[in-house]
Formats: sequence, C-alpha cells, structure tokens
Amino acid sequence: MIKNTINFAIIGCGRIAERHIDAIVKTKNANIIAVCDFNEIRAKEKAKLLDLPSYVSYHEMINLHPEVDVVIISTPSGMHFEHAKDMLQEYNKHVLLEKPIVMTIEQGLKLKQIADQLNLFIFPIYQHRFNKAVQKVKNAIVSENVLGNIRVGTVRVRWCRPQRYYDLSPWRGTWAMDGGAMMNQGIHYIDLLRYLCGEIKQVHAKLATFGSNIEVEDTAIAILEFESGALGIIEVMTSARPDDFEASISCVCDKGLAVISGIATNELKTFTPDPSQEKCCSEIFETAYGNGHNEIIRGVVNTLLEKRNPVIDFDDGMRTIQLLHALYRSDEINGWVNVKTAISERLGRLDMQNNDLKWLAR
Repeated sequence: MIKNTINFAIIGCGRIAERHIDAIVKTKNANIIAVCDFNEIRAKEKAKLLDLPSYVSYHEMINLHPEVDVVIISTPSGMHFEHAKDMLQEYNKHVLLEKPIVMTIEQGLKLKQIADQLNLFIFPIYQHRFNKAVQKVKNAIVSENVLGNIRVGTVRVRWCRPQRYYDLSPWRGTWAMDGGAMMNQGIHYIDLLRYLCGEIKQVHAKLATFGSNIEVEDTAIAILEFESGALGIIEVMTSARPDDFEASISCVCDKGLAVISGIATNELKTFTPDPSQEKCCSEIFETAYGNGHNEIIRGVVNTLLEKRNPVIDFDDGMRTIQLLHALYRSDEINGWVNVKTAISERLGRLDMQNNDLKWLAR
C-alpha cells in the first residue's frame, strides 16, 4: 500500500506546540496523532485544541500509537538530545527538532550517526528562513545578483528578558539546559546571517551578564570574518530595559543595502535596489513564531512522501550550532577562533542540579 499521510506526534507542550498543531492541520497529507508533556495540565491544554489524546510519558504515547511517523521535539533545549535519541534508536521514528537542535557538537554527531544507520531523517527548525522578506533578500544576493557581493552583515537583537522570565523555569539561563542570549533568543538571527551572507570563517566574541542573576550571558558582541572575506557584527542581548527595542539583520552589499526587522524578521525595512519591494515583501505575523512552521511541516511531508530533499538538512542546521559554539569558545579563550573547529567548554555542560533526570519528560 502506498503511504499518503504523514502522522505526527509532539513531545513538549509549551507555547510553540500550538504553532506546530496549526501548521499540521493546514498541511495536506499531514495528521496530528497525540501530544505529550511531563506537565499533565499543559499536555491536556494542547490536546483539547483538536480533541487529541495526551500523555505524560512519551514511551507510552509511542507504544500506543505505533502509526506515528515523525515526532516533533519542543522540550527545553537540554532535553533535545535524549528525546531525539530515544525516538530514533528505540522507536525508529523521524524527528523534527526545535531550536537549538542540540546543545553540543558531540550530541549532533551522535544523532546523525544513529539516523544514518537507521535511514531516518532529523529535520531542524529554522522557520524564519521562509519569510517573504528573507527570501527576497536571499534571492537578491544569490540568484538575481541585485544586491551584489556582501561587504558587511550585521545582526542586532536588543530585547528585554527580566529576572522573572528566567525564574519561570529552572532550566532557563543555565549552561546545561539552555545557553544564553545567543543560543536561545539570538539563534534565529545568527542562523539567518549564515543563510543570507554565507559561511563564517572566524569569530571574536565577548559575553557579559548585566541584567539578571543567571549562569549564562544576557549580552554578547562579536566581530566576524566570512569565508568570502566580508566582515560582520553580532549584537545580541536580553539585558535591554525596560522593553524589547529592536531585532534586525542587515546586508550591506556592493550594489545596495537590505534591512530586515519586525517581530520575527517579517518586515523588509530597506531594499535600496527597489524600495517598492519593501511593502510587498513584508508580512503581518500574529506571534513572534511567524508562519514558517507551515513550510517546515510541508517540507517534511514532501521529503517522506515524495522523496524530495529536506528544505533544511541536518548538516546545515548543525553548522549554525557550530557557529554558536565558536562564539562561546571565543569568549572562553578571549580571542579569535576558527568556526569549523571550535567547541565551547560551557554549552551543554552538566552539573549536579541540571543533570537531574527529573527534567526528562519520560
């Protein structure tokens, strides 16, 4: 029998789970089967959206629903590896991973090894790549040559996350389970810097913690050199007060300037080759998650049913994790590091409190 529907289940029923459910409902040949969260109330809240079964153990969920093809993992960052490994190794399921896909390079290599051995897919989620503004700039640089060659690429995220934000969950603001402003809040913008401007050769970063009592940074500045020879700047903070002020990415090229901002890189603020494109390539998003999960889910379905290449493959997703490790490693040694070889000593570091397996929604 030819398979014509891809069945999804979700582990981790935080706010993003609703966006996944909505995207699955809107995608042809996609079906949501069940949801799971170690917090029973949270699991039931998401299950009520479509009268789905809910579970506090993902082992029970998968054993009762063997028809599940893909498991979406949207648990806290430090849990991704264990949950993904179980889905691949124990249950032979494809996985769709929210950001950051893993905390360490070693974890990523292990998951890839398991997936390749079992002929399974690991799909990363970088949904903002599919925004109209982002796609317009990408095409203008890569295929249309409207903007020309990159000279300077800049990320600027000036957000406010007060102490009460970190106090909501014990895993937030920790090296083992979360990472800091770059790994959590800035990751989509740092990924887009790679996506739009090309791979980065080396970085020099400085981190600080100004506004909250947390292990990790709430402020980061970095300078970088692209493999093309272009230069770049990363500025990411959650220490802005009293509000969120800005989140943007800009590409200064030899034929013009493009600036993307908005609540989720959804507004093309500046496009000097043709300013008329600024309005038509901007979107209105209801939430900061945007609409890109629709394209992510559609891509998963097309890959599994029609044998198309993933819209974002795992190796591509891991290159953003590698870049983040380089940024953190640079701060650790207080110097320039090569992006391809740098590994942070802090990201994913386990300690007595955060290695407690009670955090694993098993």
